[in-house]
Amino acid sequence: MSFSPTTLDRAVSRDTPRVLFGQTMGLVAITSALFALGAYLGRDMSYHWGWVWFIGAFGCLIGMNVAIRQSEQLAVFLLFAFGVVIGLATAPTIAYYASTNPQAVWQAGGATALFIAGFGTAGYATRRDLSALARIAFWALLGLILFGFIAIFVHIPAAAVIYSVVGLIIFSVFVLVDFQRLRKTKDIRAAPHARYPFV
Repeated sequence: MSFSPTTLDRAVSRDTPRVLFGQTMGLVAITSALFALGAYLGRDMSYHWGWVWFIGAFGCLIGMNVAIRQSEQLAVFLLFAFGVVIGLATAPTIAYYASTNPQAVWQAGGATALFIAGFGTAGYATRRDLSALARIAFWALLGLILFGFIAIFVHIPAAAVIYSVVGLIIFSVFVLVDFQRLRKTKDIRAAPHARYPFV
């Protein structure tokens, strides 16, 4: 049985989003494992070092934005480095909760997994174009960061609850948009450039 080049091209074009989705989920799984490794290695680290590692993680994200246009391998390396570094950054906080309330750590991990699975499935299945929401979510995220900075110096009633709820809403939009983008795109280079929901 023979296939014409046109038939093969159509088959490859149809399967590319599935390949991209599989590759992206594989990268996320490896990065999550590296995050866990970083959190384990930094479990005895002081909180001051956590801030240093947060800056390093931010640098990895910036580096990925630049590297993805030049080298897919470098972008993947920076993604894996981000996983380890963000694990080190959050290690003191995770270690604190693990020693005082271990159940909270498991509940947070399980809730995150369900959150991503639910909104990711909805975004992947939605036919309506959600790209316009990405810009709104970006500016909302900047506003949330500013709100958090102000809350450090000014007493705002229920600031922690507001920050958490608004943050969940913003990142639910990002998850919806990113999973829809994975369904639509045909560029494999976009895989290591997807956002990282466990941040």
